[in-house]
Amino acid sequence: MINPLDNAPLTILQRRADVLNRIAAAAKRARRVDLPELVAVSKVQPDERVQDMLEAGQKIFGENRVQEAQMRWGNMFKTIRPNIELRLIGPLQTNKAEDAIELFDVIETLDREKLAKALVKAAHKIGRMPRLYVQVNTGEEPQKAGIAPQDLAAFLKRLSDVYDIHPEGLMCIPPVKEAAAPHFWLLNKLAAQNDIKKLSMGMSQDYETAIEIGATSVRVGSALFGARDYTA
Repeated sequence: MINPLDNAPLTILQRRADVLNRIAAAAKRARRVDLPELVAVSKVQPDERVQDMLEAGQKIFGENRVQEAQMRWGNMFKTIRPNIELRLIGPLQTNKAEDAIELFDVIETLDREKLAKALVKAAHKIGRMPRLYVQVNTGEEPQKAGIAPQDLAAFLKRLSDVYDIHPEGLMCIPPVKEAAAPHFWLLNKLAAQNDIKKLSMGMSQDYETAIEIGATSVRVGSALFGARDYTA
């Protein structure tokens, strides 16, 4: 992303302002009175960029891996951790449930009963339970985590009846090679059918579409931070 005034790359402050403006414009097009939350996806980003994002005023961050998040928010940014909201937006192994509950305010990737059981056990030990979202595999991709759409109602009932878990939202990651909008519409429909109010959907390439379809939070990484360096 280039600054048209001087042909220099935009700063993180400018990138964030641009994304927030686009969020507001998409909400206006959809005639929404609420503004979706911006989750800055900081996975694999260097701490310097995260520091710049914090200085720009960002308060909600998303991480994919418990261990990476522990190193960043439990060490580098430990003193400011109480002032931000941290969301786990990547897959969670049951043996990391206790660590995840200690660190995260929101876990968006509840996708199986075994994990629900581990979260409840860990929550009883630690004395708190993060807010939870159920990940839905809207594309029914075999390699991807998430509850199949046709199984969601039964899964939610079991979470309530057996574990006293009442997720506040649904999350999805559409297939890479398909248009995202039909998957967003499906998630919106499933939420309405199951009386769930929050929808985490939309990333850098499609968050405006997601907002027009009802996203209450969008997970934006590269549009905010710039391209990730996975070789670092």
